[in-house]
Amino acid sequence: MADPARARKLAVRIRQIVSAAIETQIKDPRLGMVTVTDARVTSDLREATIFYTVYGDETQIADSAAALASATGVLRSTVGKQTGIKFVPTLEFIADIVPDTARELEEALERARHADAELARAREGAQYAGEADPYRKPAEDDDDADDVATAGTSAPGTADDTAEDSPAPSRSAS
Repeated sequence: MADPARARKLAVRIRQIVSAAIETQIKDPRLGMVTVTDARVTSDLREATIFYTVYGDETQIADSAAALASATGVLRSTVGKQTGIKFVPTLEFIADIVPDTARELEEALERARHADAELARAREGAQYAGEADPYRKPAEDDDDADDVATAGTSAPGTADDTAEDSPAPSRSAS
């Protein structure tokens, strides 16, 4: 097992070498506008996976995949010459799906923005179905103010009534 840091460094170097070699050495007419997006090397440094994107339609993508498959030997020998390692990893090219996924996410976000805009337009003239403030509040009567003013003077017989109605203070055992 190789050091994971060494595998990462080798992957970066392979990505640089392959992208430069595609640009300068490979003269296949089927090869479109290819961009090497990432490279990954296994921990034993025996296999390298190279991710790429192609600018164009489906036929250009398929033609570029065929061109990269046919140029794998030339690219591997170039990687071997420029890295100087004992065993040159086998190269495998895989079309990168990240741009497609990003495009799908952007489309989904745009649909959500349109739906939000439609809801905002529908809400412009809307009013609440019930009261503006649906929460219950204690009743505020004018009688409460009168009760506070007359609390000091009680009528005969009312002190006993209030004493019976009010709960007795409880003692807690501490």
